[in-house]
Amino acid sequence: MLSCGTLSAQIRQEIAIPDLKDYQTLKCDFHLHTVFSDGTVWPTVRVDEAYREGLDAIALTEHIEYRPHRQDIQASHNRSFEIAKKAAQNRNIILIPGSEITRSMPPGHSNALFISDADSLDRPEYRDAFAAAKRQNAFIFWNHPGWEAQQPDTTLWWDEHTELWKNGCLQGIEVVNANTYSPEAHQWCLDKKLTLLGNSDSHQPMQSDIDFSHGEHRPMTLVFVKERSAEGIREALLHRRTAVYFGENLIGEEAYLKELFENALQIRTVHQTDQSVTLTIFNRSDLVFHLEKTEHDPHLIYFRTCTLKPHSQQTLTIHLESGVRSNEVNFEVTNLWIAPHRGLPYTLKI
Repeated sequence: MLSCGTLSAQIRQEIAIPDLKDYQTLKCDFHLHTVFSDGTVWPTVRVDEAYREGLDAIALTEHIEYRPHRQDIQASHNRSFEIAKKAAQNRNIILIPGSEITRSMPPGHSNALFISDADSLDRPEYRDAFAAAKRQNAFIFWNHPGWEAQQPDTTLWWDEHTELWKNGCLQGIEVVNANTYSPEAHQWCLDKKLTLLGNSDSHQPMQSDIDFSHGEHRPMTLVFVKERSAEGIREALLHRRTAVYFGENLIGEEAYLKELFENALQIRTVHQTDQSVTLTIFNRSDLVFHLEKTEHDPHLIYFRTCTLKPHSQQTLTIHLESGVRSNEVNFEVTNLWIAPHRGLPYTLKI
C-alpha cells in the first residue's frame, strides 16, 4: 500500500493548453524558493511538484540577501540549483538557473534568470548586482511591484526603474504574483514593451498555497517557444512571447490570446435555416472562456453571456430576424485580458 501511494503521488497531470501555429506552449514558474533562502522545502521537492502539476520549466530564485536558514544551511547561492538539476533531468523539467536580488523600494525585488554564477550577484550596491547579472546575459524582471509591504499606498514606477530599464537591466515585470494581479504592471508592460510574467513565488509546499482538490492551479507564465529548451525559453522571453495564466484568466498580447482561443475550440454548424443557425462548440482545452455579447447587428439574436467550460460541448443558436444584414456574431472573451481588465474582442462569422 505504501508503495502504491508513493507511485500515485508522482503521476503527472498534464495541462491541456493549445500550441500556437509556429510555437509550442510551455507552462513555467520562474519564481520559487527553497530552504536555501526563505522557503520551507528542499530543492528537489520543487521539481517533483512541477512534474506532478504538468509544468515544463521552473526557476529556483533564492534571495541573495535574505537567508533566514543561514545558521543551519551554509552554502553557495548556486547550491539549490545544483541539488535540483539531476532531479529535473530525470523528470524532463527544464531547470532555469536564477536568483532574486532583494532590495527595499526602490528598486524592490527582481529575479535574474539564466545566470551562470549566483554568488557574483552578492554585492552591497544594487547597481553592482544588476550589472553582474547583465554580464552573465541574464533576463531580469521586476517582482511583485504592487507588494503592499514595499508600496502600501500606490504602485509606482520609480526613477531607479527607468535607469535599470534604459541600461538593459529590466526586461519584464510580474503582472501576477501568487494570484495577485497588478494592473499598473500590466500597463507598464504594454507601454514599455516589457515581457509579461506571472509566477507563484511559493515558499511553502505547493499544496499549502493551492487547493488542487477544487481544481485550482498555481499561477504560471505560458511561454511560446520555437524549441523546448532553456535557450528556447530565453529567446521567447526576450521577444515577449508570453501569456500569464492565473485562476480562470489569461493575460497577454491580443494576437497570442486570439490564437490560443481559436486553437482551443472546435466549431461546427449543425443546422441552418433562413431563421437561425445552430452551432456546436467544443472546448478541447483546460481553459475556461467567458463570453459577453458586444455591439452587433440587432437582427442577430444570440446569447448575452456564455461560458465555455473545459472539455465540454456547448450548443448555440443564433436567430436571424427578417432583414438581417450581417453574419458577424460579436462578443468579448472577458477573462482573456489584452489590457488591464479589457477582454479580447472577437467576431465569429456564421
